[in-house]
Amino acid sequence: MSKYNPWPIGRPLIERPEPEIIREYGYEWDDPRDIIDIFEKKVAKFAGSNYAVAVDSCSHAIFLSLRLLCHLYEIDTNFIKIPINTYVSLPHQIKHAGFNVNYYYKIWHGMYQLLPTRIWDAALRWSKSMYRTNRLMCLSFQIKKRIPIGKGGMILCDKKEEYDWLKLASYDGRDLNTPYDSKGHVKMDGYHYYMTPEDAARGIILMDRVPEVNEDQGGWENYPDISWLQHK
Repeated sequence: MSKYNPWPIGRPLIERPEPEIIREYGYEWDDPRDIIDIFEKKVAKFAGSNYAVAVDSCSHAIFLSLRLLCHLYEIDTNFIKIPINTYVSLPHQIKHAGFNVNYYYKIWHGMYQLLPTRIWDAALRWSKSMYRTNRLMCLSFQIKKRIPIGKGGMILCDKKEEYDWLKLASYDGRDLNTPYDSKGHVKMDGYHYYMTPEDAARGIILMDRVPEVNEDQGGWENYPDISWLQHK
């Protein structure tokens, strides 16, 4: 008996091989959604956080983290500050979340903080025990990263309240433990940002092949100055 509600139009047909491969490796799952739980717990244990929430990209991990802070806490700023040398999606996600962007010069490697928040863009870091207490650390599983799923991200956090909100928000606001047709099934206006079971299974396979300790993949020198976007 699955802990999740029944699939609304029948159990999915999984054609990609990764879910069955991890079963052969000893990972036990009944419902495909179990695979996402396995991957999240595996990453949390590896990184040293209490919780991890799998999503479809690091960009959306950052967006959801910003929306989380707006929902649960009072943020005493209209501006989020980021380094001038970073990936172009960051200012887009900040603006979509309802903030303005300020840029500053910073030499960084592996990760940097979105000031003045607890959010860290850690897209270029993958190493054992990389998490630090009281952060919302956003990871990337893009094709060029240490865990090259192809597309995907993860949010590491400490607090159960934050984990619960992020899980709901990333899956269309749906409570997967209640019947699909019940009035209590949708708890909030969520976002369609969840990771698929097939991608989570690929992440599990790759984690078991990648060294636990790795150098950062890059930093500020890998990105152009994008501060000109402030004037668009």
